[in-house]
Amino acid sequence: MKSCSFTGHRFIPKTHEKALESLLNRAIDYLYNEGIRDFYCGGALGFDTMAAKQLILKRMKNRDIKLILLLPCKNQDLKFSEIEKQMYSYILSSADEIVVLSEEYTPTCMKKRNKALVDACDVLVSYAFKKNSGASQTIRMAIEQGKTVYNLYSKCKALSMNN
Repeated sequence: MKSCSFTGHRFIPKTHEKALESLLNRAIDYLYNEGIRDFYCGGALGFDTMAAKQLILKRMKNRDIKLILLLPCKNQDLKFSEIEKQMYSYILSSADEIVVLSEEYTPTCMKKRNKALVDACDVLVSYAFKKNSGASQTIRMAIEQGKTVYNLYSKCKALSMNN
């Protein structure tokens, strides 16, 4: 294993946030211990943002972690709120590398980003439960390419029910 990508929904139910953050933290630790140093995020709100923030924190201890952003388009944050734009700016400034796949938003740029995330990784860590979503599409592409996929949703759901 050499690299990991993250994909997930933009909306995370409040009841899942704490459990998901813990699971994500443990997943990153596990993958780091397995030798993964390159981590790819798509820069979207929700799970992508949570993963990027966790990686930035982990990098304080493990300086060889690389956060690589694969962005669908330059103006991805166009409709973000002001606070979301501030967090996005922080993540951009903390990234080791940024790859912008399209100058402007196009009807296909998100799918292009999802494919780039799959192509870049050996392991895909996800948070997905909606069948007709970009995250689920990304999972299907990863499975078709024979990648290892960990979907944190079912474990997160079980943990959040116990709280």
